[in-house]
Amino acid sequence: MAGPGFGGGQQGGDKPARTPLQKALYWGAVLAVWGLIFLVVFFAVFARGLPDTSTLYNVDRQPSITYLDRNGALIATRGTQMAPPADLDSLPDYVPAAFIAIEDRRFYHHPGFDPIGMMRAMATNMRAGRVVQGGSTLTQQLAKNLFLTPDQNLRRKVQELMLAVWLEMKFSKKEILALYLNRVYFGAGAYGIEAASQRYFDKSAKDLTVGEAALLAGLLKAPSRYSPVSESERAANRATVVLNEMEEAGVITAAQREQAVTQPIIVSRTLATQHAQYFIDWLDQSIRGLVGEPTEDLVVETTLDLTLQTAAERSVRRILDRDEGKGVQQAALVALDGDGRVRAMIGGGSYADSQFNRAVEARRQAGSAFKPFVYLAAVEAGYTPQTPVVDQPVTIGNWSPKNYSNTFAGPMPLSQAVAQSINTVAASVADQIGRDSVARAARRLGIESRIGLEPAMALGAVEVSPLEMATAYDAFANGGRRVEAYGISRIRTPQGRVIYQRASGQSGQAINNPPLYYMNQMLRGVMTSGTGRSAAIAGRDLAGKTGTTSDYKDAWFVGYTGGFVTAVWVGKDDNTAMRGVTGGSSPAAIWKGFMEAALPRLNAPRIPDGPAMPEGWVAPDPIGDLMSGIGEDGLPIQPTDPAAEGDPYAEPPEAAAPSDPKQPLDRPKAQPAPRDPPDQQPEGRQPAEKRSDPLFF
Repeated sequence: MAGPGFGGGQQGGDKPARTPLQKALYWGAVLAVWGLIFLVVFFAVFARGLPDTSTLYNVDRQPSITYLDRNGALIATRGTQMAPPADLDSLPDYVPAAFIAIEDRRFYHHPGFDPIGMMRAMATNMRAGRVVQGGSTLTQQLAKNLFLTPDQNLRRKVQELMLAVWLEMKFSKKEILALYLNRVYFGAGAYGIEAASQRYFDKSAKDLTVGEAALLAGLLKAPSRYSPVSESERAANRATVVLNEMEEAGVITAAQREQAVTQPIIVSRTLATQHAQYFIDWLDQSIRGLVGEPTEDLVVETTLDLTLQTAAERSVRRILDRDEGKGVQQAALVALDGDGRVRAMIGGGSYADSQFNRAVEARRQAGSAFKPFVYLAAVEAGYTPQTPVVDQPVTIGNWSPKNYSNTFAGPMPLSQAVAQSINTVAASVADQIGRDSVARAARRLGIESRIGLEPAMALGAVEVSPLEMATAYDAFANGGRRVEAYGISRIRTPQGRVIYQRASGQSGQAINNPPLYYMNQMLRGVMTSGTGRSAAIAGRDLAGKTGTTSDYKDAWFVGYTGGFVTAVWVGKDDNTAMRGVTGGSSPAAIWKGFMEAALPRLNAPRIPDGPAMPEGWVAPDPIGDLMSGIGEDGLPIQPTDPAAEGDPYAEPPEAAAPSDPKQPLDRPKAQPAPRDPPDQQPEGRQPAEKRSDPLFF
């Protein structure tokens, strides 16, 4: 039992209780210590892997490739484009103010990060249920652009904050703003305000207007989404938002805002020429094959003529808009000079909507635009424009081609069959001279795609590109020479050191005379009295051929004058039918619109005659030659094998021989057929004859 003294001693040993203030100070100190420890550990962990800030002034970029047209005008620049840094003091006050107004209104009042802005963005995003507003300051954006990857994770965000604070401690606000404006990406390969101003407006940044400054500031949110080239309406709306922010911040007056909204902004002509980008894409594929992987900036001197390119774009756009109701959705155009230089190239209706280059990569059935290769093989086998042929029912194997009219015109000269694009005659002629000789003729002129030897090949059941067709027809336009289409003349450094120079050399003869003379004579007739009359231009020596596939899925016009050829295709990417569109309609209209603008600039001569005629050759008498070719039964006498008679311009015997002598030409009665378009060819692949050789070339 404890005595009284025990209890009194215990009470006397108690420590006095802490007051609330003492408790708060104690626990505050404890938390401060642990918080300091946490922060040290936290920043030590996240500081690991921070980039070396000594690289602040180093620019790590891929070499740029600048493309010039044949006259030295700028077409495009691919890769990174840099310009000398813009001096902040030389810029109008509203230029940097536009970026501050839209990107970081509290730029001059925060230490690198903005807690108020971060909380405001967090609240806005929570209300929206998704990320609709960012809380990064201009300094944070600079830190990210200079040092960090675009990865979105906690570690990168903390490092961004740390680097932003470091930037604020090391540089003044003016220096940070200057760094930002000279290093940020504006799209179209332009880094920095000076490069962006030159790229988009062809002027120095010190000459930017209020509206142009607002447009560039608006780009930073998403350069491709707000591009004034491909997304002009969206870019204009975004620029208006920037102008509103500038007025609210007191940077500009209401009058300045109103003037900026109403004053049109003119984008650089070279950027506005977006269809030339199809041409640049085509060249991009071959540059590395010519010079290897670029390790320095390059200047590529091309064959393109920007004036002709612009004319081509306008003509294509006008007809696509005009004939949209007929289902004309896409078009392609390739124009070559007589040496194969590409002067204009259109790969589609809109590069912004689709970068697929239909001029080069698309393979579509050629329809009757393929028939000149049939008739070239025929005249090389002994036919002339006056050779009598008969438009009559024809069956080859199990295939019977029909004409658009579902009628047959009977005897006529070959030139009329070419001009009127008679299907039965083309099929018969190809069968008689051998479809393999037709394929050889097409190959010799530049068709590289697969050429099947089924009977329908004669009517264009061959899938080719517009570039191939232009290349092949170029031999008719330049005096019979085979060409290779190309777009690069020279590659050099900006300092002038030549890395690649296209070798000059005469191309080989692909068509001799008189076959060349005969072909040009007949293809002129297409323009003067045949299916291509709508493309004729008064006072010009022109020739060409229309092409329309079955069900109006593809329509072509390929035409030429002396030393200049243009191939045009229209159709749909999904290979469905248009509504009544033939080669003599939309494609011919595009061709004519382009050529009317191009011919005065080209000063093109008449179609050249080509090599000398054989000794003793005399131009045929149209009437006498026609009558001499008619037999007693009123039918044409079929030509003999010219190779057996020593004709120096004939194909070798194996090429001129019929492709399958066991299949004679059959002439049954006419059979009813559905109404097909002019220059029609059978839909899809027709059953081929039985034969032992491969059905392609």
